[in-house]
Amino acid sequence: MNIAFLRWLKMEDYYLFSSGKLERKDNTVRLTRSDGKYKDLKIEVTRSIYLFGEVSTNTKCLNYLAQKKIPIHYYNYYGFYSGSFYPREENVSGTLLIQQVQAYTDSHRRLYYAKRFVLGAAKNLSRNLRYYQRRERDLNKSIKEITSLIPQINEANSVEELMGIEGTIHRKYYAAWNRIFIPDVEFSKRVRRPPDNMINTLISFLNGLMYTTCLSEIYVTQLNPTVSYLHSAMDRRFSLCLDISEIFKPIIVDRLIFSLINKNMVTEKDFNKESNFCYLSDRVKRLIVGEYDKYLKQKVRYKALHRDVSYRHLIRLECYKLIKSLVEGEAYAPYIMGW
Repeated sequence: MNIAFLRWLKMEDYYLFSSGKLERKDNTVRLTRSDGKYKDLKIEVTRSIYLFGEVSTNTKCLNYLAQKKIPIHYYNYYGFYSGSFYPREENVSGTLLIQQVQAYTDSHRRLYYAKRFVLGAAKNLSRNLRYYQRRERDLNKSIKEITSLIPQINEANSVEELMGIEGTIHRKYYAAWNRIFIPDVEFSKRVRRPPDNMINTLISFLNGLMYTTCLSEIYVTQLNPTVSYLHSAMDRRFSLCLDISEIFKPIIVDRLIFSLINKNMVTEKDFNKESNFCYLSDRVKRLIVGEYDKYLKQKVRYKALHRDVSYRHLIRLECYKLIKSLVEGEAYAPYIMGW
Protein backbone atom coordinates (compact mmCIF):
# COMPACT_ATOMS: atom_id res chain seq x y z
CA MET A 1 0.00 0.00 0.00
CA ASN A 2 1.55 3.33 -1.02
CA ILE A 3 1.94 6.41 1.17
CA ALA A 4 -0.65 8.39 -0.79
CA PHE A 5 -3.30 5.77 -0.11
CA LEU A 6 -2.37 5.61 3.58
CA ARG A 7 -2.76 9.37 3.80
CA TRP A 8 -6.15 9.18 2.07
CA LEU A 9 -7.35 6.68 4.65
CA LYS A 10 -6.63 9.17 7.42
CA MET A 11 -8.58 12.03 5.86
CA GLU A 12 -11.65 13.22 7.77
CA ASP A 13 -14.74 15.33 7.16
CA TYR A 14 -15.73 18.01 9.67
CA TYR A 15 -19.47 18.46 10.34
CA LEU A 16 -19.97 21.74 12.21
CA PHE A 17 -23.32 22.59 13.80
CA SER A 18 -22.43 25.46 16.12
CA SER A 19 -23.10 29.06 15.14
CA GLY A 20 -20.09 31.33 15.18
CA LYS A 21 -17.10 32.37 13.12
CA LEU A 22 -14.74 30.32 10.94
CA GLU A 23 -11.29 31.98 10.75
CA ARG A 24 -7.71 31.24 9.85
CA LYS A 25 -5.43 31.11 12.87
CA ASP A 26 -1.81 30.76 11.72
CA ASN A 27 -1.64 27.31 10.08
CA THR A 28 -5.05 26.07 11.14
CA VAL A 29 -8.72 27.03 10.88
CA ARG A 30 -10.67 27.82 14.04
CA LEU A 31 -14.40 27.69 14.63
CA THR A 32 -15.26 30.11 17.46
CA ARG A 33 -18.74 29.62 18.86
CA SER A 34 -20.96 32.47 19.98
CA ASP A 35 -20.22 31.54 23.63
CA GLY A 36 -16.47 32.05 23.07
CA LYS A 37 -15.49 28.36 22.99
CA TYR A 38 -13.53 27.26 19.95
CA LYS A 39 -12.39 24.22 18.00
CA ASP A 40 -9.25 24.07 15.84
CA LEU A 41 -9.62 21.88 12.76
CA LYS A 42 -6.81 19.50 11.81
CA ILE A 43 -6.32 20.96 8.35
CA GLU A 44 -3.63 18.51 7.29
CA VAL A 45 -6.18 15.64 7.50
CA THR A 46 -9.34 17.55 6.53
CA ARG A 47 -11.10 16.40 3.37
CA SER A 48 -14.25 18.59 3.46
CA ILE A 49 -16.10 20.90 5.85
CA TYR A 50 -19.89 20.76 6.28
CA LEU A 51 -21.52 23.81 7.87
CA PHE A 52 -24.99 23.43 9.39
CA GLY A 53 -24.96 26.39 11.77
CA GLU A 54 -24.98 30.16 11.17
CA VAL A 55 -21.25 30.53 10.49
CA SER A 56 -19.51 33.63 9.18
CA THR A 57 -16.08 33.59 7.54
CA ASN A 58 -13.79 35.86 5.53
CA THR A 59 -11.60 35.81 2.41
CA LYS A 60 -8.46 35.12 4.47
CA CYS A 61 -9.99 31.85 5.66
CA LEU A 62 -11.43 30.95 2.26
CA ASN A 63 -8.12 31.62 0.52
CA TYR A 64 -6.35 29.36 3.00
CA LEU A 65 -8.91 26.56 2.53
CA ALA A 66 -8.61 26.94 -1.24
CA GLN A 67 -4.84 26.68 -0.95
CA LYS A 68 -5.32 23.44 1.03
CA LYS A 69 -7.90 22.23 -1.54
CA ILE A 70 -10.67 21.86 1.05
CA PRO A 71 -14.27 22.42 -0.15
CA ILE A 72 -16.97 23.76 2.18
CA HIS A 73 -20.57 22.59 1.88
CA TYR A 74 -23.29 24.87 3.26
CA TYR A 75 -26.70 23.81 4.61
CA ASN A 76 -29.59 26.10 5.51
CA TYR A 77 -31.53 26.46 8.75
CA TYR A 78 -33.70 23.45 7.87
CA GLY A 79 -30.70 21.23 7.14
CA PHE A 80 -31.01 21.21 3.36
CA TYR A 81 -28.09 21.75 1.01
CA SER A 82 -27.56 25.36 -0.11
CA GLY A 83 -24.28 25.34 -2.02
CA SER A 84 -20.54 24.74 -1.91
CA PHE A 85 -17.31 26.69 -1.84
CA TYR A 86 -15.36 24.78 -4.47
CA PRO A 87 -11.62 25.60 -4.58
CA ARG A 88 -9.97 26.26 -7.92
CA GLU A 89 -9.19 22.96 -9.60
CA GLU A 90 -5.53 22.12 -10.04
CA ASN A 91 -5.89 18.44 -10.89
CA VAL A 92 -7.19 19.09 -14.39
CA SER A 93 -6.94 17.36 -17.76
CA GLY A 94 -7.77 19.05 -21.04
CA THR A 95 -8.01 15.66 -22.72
CA LEU A 96 -10.58 14.40 -20.24
CA LEU A 97 -12.62 17.62 -20.38
CA ILE A 98 -12.80 17.35 -24.18
CA GLN A 99 -13.95 13.73 -23.87
CA GLN A 100 -16.56 14.67 -21.26
CA VAL A 101 -17.98 17.42 -23.45
CA GLN A 102 -17.90 15.31 -26.62
CA ALA A 103 -19.76 12.52 -24.83
CA TYR A 104 -22.41 15.04 -23.75
CA THR A 105 -22.86 16.65 -27.17
CA ASP A 106 -23.00 13.28 -28.94
CA SER A 107 -26.61 12.19 -28.30
CA HIS A 108 -25.77 8.48 -28.61
CA ARG A 109 -22.87 8.62 -26.16
CA ARG A 110 -24.80 10.77 -23.72
CA LEU A 111 -27.70 8.33 -23.79
CA TYR A 112 -25.31 5.42 -23.25
CA TYR A 113 -23.91 6.90 -20.03
CA ALA A 114 -27.33 8.06 -18.85
CA LYS A 115 -28.62 4.49 -19.24
CA ARG A 116 -25.69 3.16 -17.20
CA PHE A 117 -26.52 5.48 -14.29
CA VAL A 118 -30.21 4.55 -14.34
CA LEU A 119 -29.39 0.85 -14.66
CA GLY A 120 -27.05 1.04 -11.65
CA ALA A 121 -29.71 2.79 -9.58
CA ALA A 122 -32.47 0.38 -10.63
CA LYS A 123 -30.46 -2.74 -9.88
CA ASN A 124 -29.30 -1.42 -6.51
CA LEU A 125 -32.78 -0.46 -5.35
CA SER A 126 -34.01 -3.84 -6.58
CA ARG A 127 -31.30 -5.47 -4.43
CA ASN A 128 -32.67 -3.51 -1.44
CA LEU A 129 -36.12 -4.99 -1.97
CA ARG A 130 -34.72 -8.50 -2.36
CA TYR A 131 -32.72 -8.06 0.85
CA TYR A 132 -35.86 -7.26 2.82
CA GLN A 133 -37.90 -9.89 1.00
CA ARG A 134 -35.51 -12.45 2.49
CA ARG A 135 -36.33 -10.94 5.87
CA GLU A 136 -39.99 -11.82 5.58
CA ARG A 137 -41.32 -8.59 4.05
CA ASP A 138 -44.06 -8.97 1.44
CA LEU A 139 -42.23 -7.34 -1.48
CA ASN A 140 -42.63 -9.93 -4.22
CA LYS A 141 -45.10 -7.83 -6.25
CA SER A 142 -42.88 -4.73 -6.13
CA ILE A 143 -39.81 -6.75 -7.10
CA LYS A 144 -41.63 -8.20 -10.11
CA GLU A 145 -42.89 -4.78 -11.20
CA ILE A 146 -39.43 -3.21 -11.06
CA THR A 147 -37.74 -6.22 -12.65
CA SER A 148 -40.14 -5.96 -15.58
CA LEU A 149 -39.22 -2.28 -16.05
CA ILE A 150 -35.44 -2.71 -16.02
CA PRO A 151 -35.22 -4.06 -19.64
CA GLN A 152 -36.95 -0.87 -20.82
CA ILE A 153 -33.91 1.14 -19.73
CA ASN A 154 -31.79 -0.13 -22.64
CA GLU A 155 -34.71 0.35 -25.04
CA ALA A 156 -35.09 4.09 -24.33
CA ASN A 157 -34.48 6.29 -27.38
CA SER A 158 -33.84 9.57 -25.55
CA VAL A 159 -32.76 10.88 -22.16
CA GLU A 160 -36.28 12.26 -21.65
CA GLU A 161 -37.82 8.82 -22.24
CA LEU A 162 -35.21 7.28 -19.96
CA MET A 163 -36.05 9.68 -17.13
CA GLY A 164 -39.71 8.73 -17.51
CA ILE A 165 -38.79 5.07 -17.00
CA GLU A 166 -36.61 6.03 -14.04
CA GLY A 167 -39.49 7.95 -12.50
CA THR A 168 -41.83 4.96 -12.82
CA ILE A 169 -39.25 2.64 -11.23
CA HIS A 170 -38.82 5.00 -8.28
CA ARG A 171 -42.59 5.34 -7.78
CA LYS A 172 -42.90 1.54 -7.59
CA TYR A 173 -39.91 1.43 -5.25
CA TYR A 174 -41.15 4.10 -2.84
CA ALA A 175 -44.60 2.48 -2.78
CA ALA A 176 -42.95 -0.59 -1.22
CA TRP A 177 -41.24 1.28 1.62
CA ASN A 178 -44.12 1.00 4.07
CA ARG A 179 -43.70 -2.78 3.90
CA ILE A 180 -40.01 -2.44 4.81
CA PHE A 181 -40.54 -0.24 7.86
CA ILE A 182 -41.35 -1.98 11.13
CA PRO A 183 -42.99 1.03 12.86
CA ASP A 184 -46.18 2.43 11.35
CA VAL A 185 -44.97 5.58 9.57
CA GLU A 186 -46.59 8.00 7.16
CA PHE A 187 -45.13 7.60 3.67
CA SER A 188 -47.03 7.09 0.43
CA LYS A 189 -45.05 9.00 -2.19
CA ARG A 190 -41.92 11.08 -2.68
CA VAL A 191 -42.51 14.80 -2.06
CA ARG A 192 -39.53 17.11 -2.49
CA ARG A 193 -40.37 20.81 -2.30
CA PRO A 194 -41.05 21.00 0.52
CA PRO A 195 -40.80 17.54 2.12
CA ASP A 196 -44.09 16.96 3.92
CA ASN A 197 -43.35 14.16 6.40
CA MET A 198 -40.57 12.42 8.33
CA ILE A 199 -39.53 10.03 5.54
CA ASN A 200 -39.47 12.65 2.78
CA THR A 201 -37.41 14.92 5.05
CA LEU A 202 -34.91 12.13 5.72
CA ILE A 203 -34.62 11.42 1.99
CA SER A 204 -34.04 15.09 1.14
CA PHE A 205 -31.53 15.61 3.93
CA LEU A 206 -29.49 12.48 3.20
CA ASN A 207 -29.67 13.00 -0.57
CA GLY A 208 -28.08 16.41 0.04
CA LEU A 209 -25.27 14.77 2.01
CA MET A 210 -24.82 12.17 -0.73
CA TYR A 211 -24.64 14.90 -3.37
CA THR A 212 -21.86 16.78 -1.54
CA THR A 213 -19.97 13.56 -0.80
CA CYS A 214 -19.91 12.83 -4.54
CA LEU A 215 -18.79 16.40 -5.21
CA SER A 216 -15.87 16.07 -2.78
CA GLU A 217 -14.78 12.81 -4.44
CA ILE A 218 -15.10 14.25 -7.95
CA TYR A 219 -12.93 17.19 -6.83
CA VAL A 220 -9.90 14.95 -6.25
CA THR A 221 -10.24 13.38 -9.71
CA GLN A 222 -9.86 15.12 -13.07
CA LEU A 223 -13.58 15.02 -13.86
CA ASN A 224 -15.42 18.30 -14.41
CA PRO A 225 -18.48 18.22 -12.09
CA THR A 226 -20.60 20.44 -14.35
CA VAL A 227 -20.65 18.03 -17.33
CA SER A 228 -23.23 15.28 -16.83
CA TYR A 229 -25.28 12.82 -18.86
CA LEU A 230 -28.51 11.78 -17.15
CA HIS A 231 -29.15 15.19 -15.64
CA SER A 232 -28.86 18.20 -17.92
CA ALA A 233 -25.67 20.23 -17.63
CA MET A 234 -26.93 23.60 -16.36
CA ASP A 235 -25.51 26.84 -15.01
CA ARG A 236 -24.93 26.97 -11.25
CA ARG A 237 -25.17 23.21 -10.78
CA PHE A 238 -22.62 20.43 -10.31
CA SER A 239 -24.84 18.03 -12.21
CA LEU A 240 -22.34 15.16 -12.53
CA CYS A 241 -22.75 14.68 -8.77
CA LEU A 242 -26.45 14.01 -9.38
CA ASP A 243 -25.58 11.34 -11.96
CA ILE A 244 -23.10 9.48 -9.79
CA SER A 245 -25.23 9.77 -6.65
CA GLU A 246 -28.04 7.86 -8.41
CA ILE A 247 -25.94 4.70 -8.14
CA PHE A 248 -25.14 5.15 -4.45
CA LYS A 249 -28.38 6.54 -2.99
CA PRO A 250 -30.02 3.09 -2.73
CA ILE A 251 -26.85 1.61 -1.21
CA ILE A 252 -26.14 4.34 1.34
CA VAL A 253 -29.07 6.75 1.77
CA ASP A 254 -31.99 4.31 1.55
CA ARG A 255 -30.35 1.58 3.61
CA LEU A 256 -29.47 4.11 6.30
CA ILE A 257 -33.07 5.39 6.40
CA PHE A 258 -34.43 1.85 6.80
CA SER A 259 -31.98 1.28 9.66
CA LEU A 260 -32.76 4.59 11.41
CA ILE A 261 -36.50 3.93 11.34
CA ASN A 262 -36.50 0.21 12.10
CA LYS A 263 -34.13 0.63 15.05
CA ASN A 264 -36.23 3.54 16.39
CA MET A 265 -33.21 5.83 16.25
CA VAL A 266 -35.47 8.56 14.85
CA THR A 267 -39.21 8.99 15.34
CA GLU A 268 -41.90 11.53 14.46
CA LYS A 269 -41.14 13.52 17.62
CA ASP A 270 -37.65 14.35 16.26
CA PHE A 271 -39.16 16.49 13.49
CA ASN A 272 -40.72 19.93 13.45
CA LYS A 273 -43.71 20.79 11.27
CA GLU A 274 -44.88 24.08 9.80
CA SER A 275 -48.10 23.76 7.77
CA ASN A 276 -47.10 21.28 5.01
CA PHE A 277 -43.35 21.52 5.72
CA CYS A 278 -41.46 19.01 7.89
CA TYR A 279 -37.85 19.53 8.98
CA LEU A 280 -35.32 17.94 11.33
CA SER A 281 -34.60 19.02 14.88
CA ASP A 282 -31.00 19.91 15.73
CA ARG A 283 -30.58 16.75 17.78
CA VAL A 284 -31.61 14.42 14.98
CA LYS A 285 -29.49 16.31 12.42
CA ARG A 286 -26.41 15.60 14.51
CA LEU A 287 -27.41 11.97 14.99
CA ILE A 288 -28.05 11.36 11.29
CA VAL A 289 -24.83 13.05 10.19
CA GLY A 290 -22.89 10.91 12.66
CA GLU A 291 -24.55 7.71 11.37
CA TYR A 292 -23.98 8.78 7.77
CA ASP A 293 -20.28 9.40 8.42
CA LYS A 294 -19.93 6.00 10.11
CA TYR A 295 -21.71 4.35 7.17
CA LEU A 296 -19.30 5.90 4.67
CA LYS A 297 -16.38 4.45 6.62
CA GLN A 298 -17.77 0.90 6.59
CA LYS A 299 -15.96 -1.46 4.24
CA VAL A 300 -17.21 -3.90 1.64
CA ARG A 301 -15.44 -6.31 -0.69
CA TYR A 302 -14.53 -4.78 -4.05
CA LYS A 303 -14.02 -7.66 -6.44
CA ALA A 304 -12.07 -5.73 -9.08
CA LEU A 305 -9.34 -4.89 -6.56
CA HIS A 306 -9.64 -8.11 -4.51
CA ARG A 307 -9.77 -6.17 -1.25
CA ASP A 308 -12.12 -4.31 1.09
CA VAL A 309 -12.78 -0.61 0.52
CA SER A 310 -14.97 1.93 2.29
CA TYR A 311 -18.26 3.09 0.83
CA ARG A 312 -16.70 6.52 0.34
CA HIS A 313 -13.82 5.01 -1.62
CA LEU A 314 -16.36 3.18 -3.78
CA ILE A 315 -17.57 6.57 -5.00
CA ARG A 316 -14.07 7.64 -5.97
CA LEU A 317 -13.48 4.33 -7.75
CA GLU A 318 -16.70 4.94 -9.69
CA CYS A 319 -15.29 8.29 -10.84
CA TYR A 320 -12.11 6.57 -12.05
CA LYS A 321 -14.15 3.96 -13.92
CA LEU A 322 -16.04 6.73 -15.69
CA ILE A 323 -12.77 8.47 -16.58
CA LYS A 324 -11.34 5.28 -18.06
CA SER A 325 -14.45 4.74 -20.14
CA LEU A 326 -14.50 8.32 -21.44
CA VAL A 327 -10.81 8.42 -22.34
CA GLU A 328 -10.10 4.84 -23.39
CA GLY A 329 -13.51 3.91 -24.76
CA GLU A 330 -14.06 0.98 -22.41
CA ALA A 331 -17.58 -0.11 -21.51
CA TYR A 332 -18.82 1.55 -18.35
CA ALA A 333 -20.39 -0.81 -15.81
CA PRO A 334 -21.94 0.95 -12.78
CA TYR A 335 -21.31 -0.45 -9.32
CA ILE A 336 -23.94 -3.00 -8.27
CA MET A 337 -23.97 -4.16 -4.66
CA GLY A 338 -23.44 -7.86 -4.28
CA TRP A 339 -25.48 -8.67 -1.19
